[in-house]
Amino acid sequence: MLVVLARTFIMYLVVLFVIRIMGKAELSKMSPFQLVVIFMIAELASIPIESPEISMIKGTAAIFTLMFIQVLISYLSLKHEKIKCFFRGKPSLLINKGEINTQEMKSLRITIDDLMEQLRIGNASSISEVEYAIMEANGDLSIIQKAENKPLTPKDMNIKKATEIMPSVFIADGVLYNSNLSASGRDEQKLTEELNALGFENMSDVFLAVCDSNGKLHAFAKRTASPFAREVIK
Repeated sequence: MLVVLARTFIMYLVVLFVIRIMGKAELSKMSPFQLVVIFMIAELASIPIESPEISMIKGTAAIFTLMFIQVLISYLSLKHEKIKCFFRGKPSLLINKGEINTQEMKSLRITIDDLMEQLRIGNASSISEVEYAIMEANGDLSIIQKAENKPLTPKDMNIKKATEIMPSVFIADGVLYNSNLSASGRDEQKLTEELNALGFENMSDVFLAVCDSNGKLHAFAKRTASPFAREVIK
């Protein structure tokens, strides 16, 4: 039993390390190539755990080999477009200038019902509202609506808006995030003053304190069945 636990813990650390080395960008795309690598890593990690007679070194070596192949192909894909298209695929244009590309839909085995479902998910209630619809290499559908159907923006109406800032968490579950506090131009004393203005005597009474994109501070109290929120404008 202890051997299984030890092997599981070791393989967990190995797989976690390999996934981190592969990078965030690769994981976010989840292309067919990436899915194959993930499934193979999971299978290779389970073999040494389920079969004690198999060496951990062999299982780890196989996983690191997959990692090396994945990193190498990702690097080559940056340099060569043909390699990128071969391993990751390329986008497919399903709707072009308002016209449905039936040939492309047949090659991808996508029905009209499938297309309509994806359009509704993308907030396009009708094909007549869509200028372009692109099936990305990872399976997501990108929708570009016709100009007359796009929502108005402040720029369209010549309205000037104040520059927004990055929303940040200052306190979470009683823990103070000094790096976020500094990035927002505040210090601990300034935060304490703002919390006092909201009725918090101590920082330890705050369960969550966040700053939104407009610089407004929102604070939630601890030890209450329904945490109440208060806010202050910077």
